[in-house]
Amino acid sequence: MRSIRFATVAVATAALTLPLLAGTATADPSAGRKAPPHSNAAFDRLRAAAPEGFVVGTAVAGGGHHLEQDYPDPFTYDKEYRKHLGRQFSSVSPENQMKWDYIHPERDRYDFGQADAIVEFAKRHKQVVRGHTLLWHSQNPAWLEEGDFSQEELRSLLHDHITTVVGRYAGKIQQWDVANEIFDDQGKLRTQDNIWIRELGPGIVADAFRWAHEADPEAKLFFNDYNVEGVNAKSDAYYTLIQDLLKQGVPVDGFSVQGHLSTRYGFPGDLEGNLRRFDALGLETAVTELDVRMDLPESGVPTEAQERKQADYYQRMLQACLAVEGCNSFTIWGFTDKYSWVPVFFEGEGFANVMTDDFARKPAFYALRDTLKEARHDDCEKRR
Repeated sequence: MRSIRFATVAVATAALTLPLLAGTATADPSAGRKAPPHSNAAFDRLRAAAPEGFVVGTAVAGGGHHLEQDYPDPFTYDKEYRKHLGRQFSSVSPENQMKWDYIHPERDRYDFGQADAIVEFAKRHKQVVRGHTLLWHSQNPAWLEEGDFSQEELRSLLHDHITTVVGRYAGKIQQWDVANEIFDDQGKLRTQDNIWIRELGPGIVADAFRWAHEADPEAKLFFNDYNVEGVNAKSDAYYTLIQDLLKQGVPVDGFSVQGHLSTRYGFPGDLEGNLRRFDALGLETAVTELDVRMDLPESGVPTEAQERKQADYYQRMLQACLAVEGCNSFTIWGFTDKYSWVPVFFEGEGFANVMTDDFARKPAFYALRDTLKEARHDDCEKRR
């Protein structure tokens, strides 16, 4: 079990005014060594730097917007990408390959090819898997959204989907994002754009957790959302809902914050406190989809100040998670800008990941690595 505390944010931020590319950790004997930009040396891997029991993950690029790009499927065809994916991370999350439109493209047909490949890859590389996602308002197939179904048929469709997908990977997936983004930013349930809540009522959310638990009693079941890093109307809504579900005996195991941040806005300074209140409910917590986008100059090349600010945001997200006992899973939403979703959805913004298009490490990468090493060192000291 971890009990880690960090210095004030001011100290952490000040540390990032120093060069990060060579690494800043002092507790590790490799701290003075600088790996080449594309190195996967053991001392330079995020998963090796992490404290025991703490997993560091990434989304596995594929499906979704990638299908519209002028490159082949990254996970299948990019060997360099897979090399970094296997060596750097101890956890993987299918970016799109387990979402409804990809894994269940027709009413009577599932496509498990990519999901199976990711789960098998994880097994070979001794990684855990986060399943993403079972109940969501977005990326549903047209046959579902445009179909003329009765309430009984819709309920049966969701039950069949959850039972089939979760059951297929029973014992192979550590955590599931069961319900994804069910509240809007005002803390109101998505009663219009979420087909399940709109047609079947709010109680379907509890049923989804029950069905997932029945299909795999060992998997940890999560709520997952964006803009819930701090204490606000949206995270308050989850806090209230989860307390109610726990009183009913619904098998909710965790609450996760996505962390799609932008340097346009301030860092959510109450992140740690927010995670702690969910931790106090007996839940696991996690950071699941972290990236930090920025407005790029006309040259397309960020300034050193922009890179330092980005590194600061990455580091502070990680520190907050490490400081909370039950936050044992930290996932970045892709690790290379080569396959980032950000420029596709946020015009003028980009450079959001910890590696460049050609897998060179950014200050953000070293900020994560060195923070993990410090936490690992502190953890080892406490055990002596």
